[in-house]
Amino acid sequence: MTGIIEKPRHSETSNNSYATRPNDVSTLGVVDFADCDQCSQYPNRWSNIREHISAPVAEFMGAFILCLLGCGGNCQANLSANKNVSASPAGNAVTSNLSWAIGLSLGVWVSANYSGGHVNPAVTIALATVRGFPWKKVPIYILAQLLGALCGAGVAYATYFRAIDIVEGGSNIRTVAVTGNLFATYAADYLPSVSAFFAEFIGSAMLLTAIFMATDKRNGPAPPGIVPLAIFFVILGISSALGMDTGAALNPARDLGPRILTAMVGYGRGVFNFRNQYWLWCPILGPIFGMLMAAFFYDAMLYRGSDSITNKPSEEAERHHLHSCARRNKPRGVAEIV
Repeated sequence: MTGIIEKPRHSETSNNSYATRPNDVSTLGVVDFADCDQCSQYPNRWSNIREHISAPVAEFMGAFILCLLGCGGNCQANLSANKNVSASPAGNAVTSNLSWAIGLSLGVWVSANYSGGHVNPAVTIALATVRGFPWKKVPIYILAQLLGALCGAGVAYATYFRAIDIVEGGSNIRTVAVTGNLFATYAADYLPSVSAFFAEFIGSAMLLTAIFMATDKRNGPAPPGIVPLAIFFVILGISSALGMDTGAALNPARDLGPRILTAMVGYGRGVFNFRNQYWLWCPILGPIFGMLMAAFFYDAMLYRGSDSITNKPSEEAERHHLHSCARRNKPRGVAEIV
């Protein structure tokens, strides 16, 4: 035993005595500040900065993943149909719909724990209007979602740049009808403007209703992690049933971000001049109004949570609670001051 455990010299003990104390960091390893109420939750400067930027960064990442996989799925399915690009098609409408469904479910999964997993300006506006989400956070959320969608579409465009050149007939040729609709959404030629707006309106209303149902604690409640899976099936169903008319944008950022990208890379003003500013009144206003309507309807008819404006107590109910319920719950032996 004396050969294994050797007593240290006096000088070494005096110099390193602090390293053998029970509470020293070097002996305990990593210190977790989260379990201590008396210590700061920000152990360093970066953790303090991260606390303020994590929510918009999460929204950026969610929208980035959505448009990277969604636009990438559109490009693969459509560009591979050209014989000069691929000997056989590498996708179809089903794989495109799956790409958007997987992209949104993964985007929500990545961002849900840090920002709530909106990934959609229409969802953010609906939650701020009906569920008490802070309005001061709405602009930064929408900006993060828009930038994430633009960057995600940009990466997809860079990935399929050469294939787009082949399909278009040259690197200096970019047309909305051939490849521009792989990124932003455009209504079918046979579809009148009113029908295009209604398609986005009803599809977006169905999406928000599904989100509210999946997150309603009285409606299940859903097991942890099931919400992204539910959103996957909802998006797959909506895009498969209602996607032919307008492409089922259902998300202002998902359409505007890639649309800005196409304007930047050479598709020109046609991406915004299509059908007298179609980009504004259909894929932006359609989802916003559709989700607002669905949010008010769901909360007015079904939802019981106190975070909804439809369940805000009246003055009479608050007065009754203060004078009756609070007095009933007062601990015994407490003298009432008159």
